Amino acid sequence: MEDAEHVKEIRVRHRQQELDTELQGDPLGDFIGYQLRMAQILAFRAFEGRLTKYGRAPRYLGLLATIRAEPGLSQNTLAQAVALGRSSLVNILDQLEGDGLLVRKAAPNDRRRNGVWLTEKGQDIVTALLREAKAEDDRMTKHLSEEQISQLYAYLTQIIKNLKD
Repeated sequence: MEDAEHVKEIRVRHRQQELDTELQGDPLGDFIGYQLRMAQILAFRAFEGRLTKYGRAPRYLGLLATIRAEPGLSQNTLAQAVALGRSSLVNILDQLEGDGLLVRKAAPNDRRRNGVWLTEKGQDIVTALLREAKAEDDRMTKHLSEEQISQLYAYLTQIIKNLKD
């Protein structure tokens, strides 16, 4: 049994070395957009993979945190805030409402429009996920100085602003 596990470990290590070699010749490596996307994919995979006990909530932390920061936002305003199409947002809200994380109800100042609020369960999960997100940020930036982190944040903020213009 130990021999089989050892052989499997060697195969996995060998395949990883092959993948590492293949990636060294990455033809899109000089494109900032591609690098941003790769960083996002890897960060998301690591974050979501560690937090399976929260179901689909980690995937929608940005949305849930926005609802927490601005309870009662209309669905249209919320869609704009998180750069989603309205129909995509409605499907996501349906799922999160089904999970008991949020509620939609008539806004107190305009009963013709629905606002979105977190439930107590949603509040608790967002609090826990924000703590986990901070730990993941620390892991991603562990070899960067405070100045580099500040610069990176400024650069990313500017890129996001450029893309919204």
